[in-house]
Amino acid sequence: MLQALLGDDAGLGALTRLLIARTQGNPFFLEESVHTLVETGMLVRERGAYRLAHPLDTLQVTATVHALLAARIDRLSPEDKRVLLTAAVIGTEVPWPLLQAIADTADEALYRSLAQLQAAEFLYETSLFPERAYTFKHALTHEVAYGSLLHERRRTLHARIVAALEVLVGDRVDDQVEWLAQHALRGEVWDKALAYGRQAGDKAHVRSAYREAVVCYEQALVALEYLPDGHAATAQAIDLRLGLHRSLNPLAEVPERMLDHLRHAETLAETLGDQLRLGWVYTGMCTTFWVMGAVDRAIDYGQRALALAIMLGHGGLQARAYGNLGQAYYDAGDYPRAMESLERNVVTLQGDLRYERSGATGSVPVTSRAWLSYCHTERGAFTEALAMAEDGLRLAETVQSPFSQIEAWYGVSLVYQRQGDVQRAIPGLERAVGLCQEWHIPLLWPVMAAALGLAYTLEGRDAAGLALVEQGVAQQVARSRRRRLASALIGLSEAYLRAGRLDEACQHAAQALDHARQYQQRGNQAWALWLMGESTARKATPEVALATVHYHQALALAEALGMRPLQAHCHRGLGTLYATISQREQARTALSTAIEMYTSMEMTFWLQPTEAALAQVEGQ
Repeated sequence: MLQALLGDDAGLGALTRLLIARTQGNPFFLEESVHTLVETGMLVRERGAYRLAHPLDTLQVTATVHALLAARIDRLSPEDKRVLLTAAVIGTEVPWPLLQAIADTADEALYRSLAQLQAAEFLYETSLFPERAYTFKHALTHEVAYGSLLHERRRTLHARIVAALEVLVGDRVDDQVEWLAQHALRGEVWDKALAYGRQAGDKAHVRSAYREAVVCYEQALVALEYLPDGHAATAQAIDLRLGLHRSLNPLAEVPERMLDHLRHAETLAETLGDQLRLGWVYTGMCTTFWVMGAVDRAIDYGQRALALAIMLGHGGLQARAYGNLGQAYYDAGDYPRAMESLERNVVTLQGDLRYERSGATGSVPVTSRAWLSYCHTERGAFTEALAMAEDGLRLAETVQSPFSQIEAWYGVSLVYQRQGDVQRAIPGLERAVGLCQEWHIPLLWPVMAAALGLAYTLEGRDAAGLALVEQGVAQQVARSRRRRLASALIGLSEAYLRAGRLDEACQHAAQALDHARQYQQRGNQAWALWLMGESTARKATPEVALATVHYHQALALAEALGMRPLQAHCHRGLGTLYATISQREQARTALSTAIEMYTSMEMTFWLQPTEAALAQVEGQ
């Protein structure tokens, strides 16, 4: 590289070695060092190559690239330096119209300075059409140039950029709102920093750029601190904290952080006497307590939100409240009440309302259909579940909400997986996992990964399946999202069961049961009890008494909750267990009941082995 920069002069060997040693071979540092040596007259160019103009022992190489760049900037002419520092305030990308608007320099002089800065390789031209634009050669060059300005000068230039941008973009503010928000914040134009920051946060949230949305909302809150108190400012503080909650949730942030924002917003809304904003805060509280696994408190806040929505006659708030309550009731195993809440949304949100993205993380119409399909699946109404899930998926693809698409794909796949059609379940789960990764939605990845891993084990891919389920559980533990941990542990237990690792299956089923009881998840309790029965019954020497207790506990809970697929599994497990200890009548009764239930629900994956088990009992 140095040979290409300096030429082949034989006297440059020692300089080459010295530069490489001083810069530790960093290419950018090397290049800037050569620029410095030329600008200071240490190197002169003759016949297409450089030679040393002074003895090597007089050479001083700056210790850091920052210091070297700062020195190079200081050697510029006053006009060229002013243009470079002004460009640095605009950003690493410098559109000509914006530079022209704030540079206070005639166009001819500005072009001349830009030519000098390009020749010195501080900037380079990136486009001529539709408008001329420049870019800093290196992010470090921009950083040093920007840092060379005093704070007050930077603040003034940022404020001027906001005014110039507003003129340049006209009525296309939304196209440049992120840039306007940044410059308004740094220019301490607090009213515009608040307005543009919130607008930028809303825009980022809609396109599922949740982390970017969080940054925008937090910066808007900073701007709000510098504005006078009053009704409008308090209302803005509430709305920004609601925005933060919406964007923090899919990032799987610590729920306590979301709760702090919501409690602050709750106090502010009560102070204002703003019932509508208080209702939105209650929906956020419902979601947060649900995420934390506090189902009773989630239901309490969901009912508060619904009461306010009905009193105010606000359809959007009512839809959110019904959707949140449906999810909380589902976790509690109260499927009839969950279905009642979710069906309200399915019936009400018709026409254009089907396509609105009115949810905290996506579309309420899609989410309501997805969770309604989950309820139907648990109760064995697979035809209704699939129809609802597929309708939700069609809507999710239309509203282009990644979060909603993930939930919808999971709904379709869950129907197939619970019915035993693993081949048709896997593509949807793979799509859901891919969307989690593509859109950086860590909230949903662990459960989707665990479901996909279990599907792989059901297909016979034990190693790949177990690895994926284990990753899902590990991430769920690491993110402290305890509400979803029971579901992931149930998947891991069943995956170990399929792989014949019975002790580990039993251990994780017991853990899942503890979590499900702690977080009031009755449906998950029933599944965990069944897995404990399966893992103890399948041992080389079955623990008959213990397995029987687990099966009967699971069956009683499944019957109370109307979980027909799980009831069938319990009857099959009991029948198989009775057969191993030669209790033929009990075995025949249990297996016959399982066959009847599997047949009625078209669960053919389990039907054939159960029929074979019954034939073996009757042939003994």
